[in-house]
Amino acid sequence: MKIVINTDYGGFSVSKKVYDELGFKWKGHGYLKNDDFGIESGDYYAYRADPRLIKAIEKIGEKEASGDLASLEIVEIPDDVDWEIDEYDGWESIHERHRVWY
Repeated sequence: MKIVINTDYGGFSVSKKVYDELGFKWKGHGYLKNDDFGIESGDYYAYRADPRLIKAIEKIGEKEASGDLASLEIVEIPDDVDWEIDEYDGWESIHERHRVWY
């Protein structure tokens, strides 16, 4: 499975070129969400694995697909992994989901 993350401080965003490739109307910023892809999920990051987004970024190239403060990277993980994105000041990594109690 392929998932797109931001690998620099500043936060995840995509360029206008990605919006154009996806056929989405440019909103003046590069922030996407599940609703843009018709995804109904409690996982805020579910759209990051959407094949349409991955295909658009692969076609454009990670550098050109990155928004103003982003540095996007497509990471491939095994298909059977229950994953989540961890973020610190915009810098993201993918973790295998596990149980947590407080």
